[in-house]
Amino acid sequence: MNVFLQDRLKVSLLAIAALALIAGLGLTFAGFSKLATVAWSIGVIPVLAMLVVEIVRSLSRGDVGLDIVAALSMSAALFFGETLAAAVVALMYSGGTFLEGFAEGRARREMSDLLSRVPRTATRHRNDALDEVALDDIVPGDLLLIRQGDVAPVDGTVHSNWAMLDQSALTGEAMPARVLRDQNVMSGSTNAGDAFDLLATRAAADSTYAGIVRLVESAQASKAPMARLADRWSLMFLIITVVIATAAWWFTGDPIRAVAVLVVATPCPLILAVPVALVAGLSRAAHFGVLVKGAKPLEALARIQTLILDKTGTLTAGRPKIVSIETCSDLLYDEVLYFAAALDQASKHPIAQAIVASAWKSGVVLPVPENVVETPGEGVTGVVDGRRVTVGGVGFVTSQVGAAVSDSAIVEAGAVIVAVGVDGKLVARLVMADALRSGTADLLAGLRRLGVGRILLATGDRRAVADAVTEGLDLDGVRADLTPDQKVLLVLTERNNARVMMVGDGVNDAPALAAADIGVAMGARGAAASAETADVVLLVDHLDRLLPGIEIAQRSRRIALECVAAGIGLSIAGMLAAALGYLTPVQGALLQELIDVAVILNALRALRIEPCYVQMSTQHELSSDQL
Repeated sequence: MNVFLQDRLKVSLLAIAALALIAGLGLTFAGFSKLATVAWSIGVIPVLAMLVVEIVRSLSRGDVGLDIVAALSMSAALFFGETLAAAVVALMYSGGTFLEGFAEGRARREMSDLLSRVPRTATRHRNDALDEVALDDIVPGDLLLIRQGDVAPVDGTVHSNWAMLDQSALTGEAMPARVLRDQNVMSGSTNAGDAFDLLATRAAADSTYAGIVRLVESAQASKAPMARLADRWSLMFLIITVVIATAAWWFTGDPIRAVAVLVVATPCPLILAVPVALVAGLSRAAHFGVLVKGAKPLEALARIQTLILDKTGTLTAGRPKIVSIETCSDLLYDEVLYFAAALDQASKHPIAQAIVASAWKSGVVLPVPENVVETPGEGVTGVVDGRRVTVGGVGFVTSQVGAAVSDSAIVEAGAVIVAVGVDGKLVARLVMADALRSGTADLLAGLRRLGVGRILLATGDRRAVADAVTEGLDLDGVRADLTPDQKVLLVLTERNNARVMMVGDGVNDAPALAAADIGVAMGARGAAASAETADVVLLVDHLDRLLPGIEIAQRSRRIALECVAAGIGLSIAGMLAAALGYLTPVQGALLQELIDVAVILNALRALRIEPCYVQMSTQHELSSDQL
């Protein structure tokens, strides 16, 4: 039965139970007590029939739950003539299942919004005209027009000077982001500014948004291990209920007390509240850019004790940046960057493109270079504004300009030197490095506060590079020169002592992500192998998204446990009161349903969790862009 029909059935049963209860009360006040009994019975029978069908299905799967208590209480109440109590139980049980469905529907609303945002068509430039094409017809290399308010249909790069994008549906960041020419755009981002051109780099099926949708669908279909634990607890609770009800009847000889005990125990908030709290946690985490693939990883995320981090692309940005500029002439910083970036526009080398990106971020307007000659793997020469410029490795540039290499060119491990020559003179050296992500020290401190007691770095890079990058960080160990299988061995070794989370972004990290209790992939645009293997995907390459993710998981699990403790404790207290004769069946039914409603409403608090570290990634990204 699909979700729509299930919802309609829940609404119908709730309406029948409510109308029957009201009709019976009206008939009672009118003096037609026998007709009232019939009305109440009519309201109970459909609910009881549906309940019996569900019990049979559950037993066929080997599941034993407290639906049996609900069926016993309604059946016993009808058998012993307590039709009003049976009607109250039927109304509250159908109302509880309706409320559960409503709560889960609300908790999934943000995920459903994500699915509904998938564009169906796109506007493509073709033969100096625009045409509307189906999403599946877009191929890498197509130039698309993204109008104001449009959603980017595929991954690509900005082909205009800049674009203003609202990425809140993907990242949870409220402020639109300014994306410059040739920078990446994630599918699913909304154009919050003027129209711009997008150069497609992936087909729709391979794009970020399509991957997110697949992960969302997987997340919605999951069931938490805690919910299965609740099922096991429900069997114990069922035994306790039957024992108390039987003892009350045995020692008092009054079957009505047994009926009262049964209705107090129906239905169990343990079954209803735990899934609501965890599904709400999934939704809340997705809102902040942390896509958890199911309730099982969400609960595991809340209990992580050891964190293992990859270096390149995880602890570092994975892209070279200008760390400093050493000038050896009268040219200023901006002038050096101007000449180097203008010439490097003609090169596709990653370091050249990083220099160009730095200039764009600084707002520099670059001229078109002339007479460009590129020596692959060495450097580029050309003319910028009538001046002869050379950019490349130190050896290449010094050979072109006739200068000697000075000792100041020697830098830390992991850095690259790019020399710049202008008009036959060495004018500057640019120090490039895969820099540590801004705010990493604060991130590690935040993880410690959230209960992560051990943090390790695992990288395939050389020891000297790893030590240089992590100097001054609060790490418990650095493991360098690791192959993929050695990373797996490290994860398995750490798992012998604690629950382990592994964070990585490359194909080589996928085996370690699979071996960990929780695997986290950096960014939905990362390697497909790591994203598919991981239990959690950070929708943008902001490592500090771990903080709200873990905090939401911990608080959702805590709310679920509160619901369990409160629900079971109050139910047992009510059963004892009923066994001692202090509660009638009707009073017991009303009391139990008040308990159920209270714990479900408490579970919904997970939808309002506000993590303490939401603003960190935005601040850190801004500071890193100022380089």
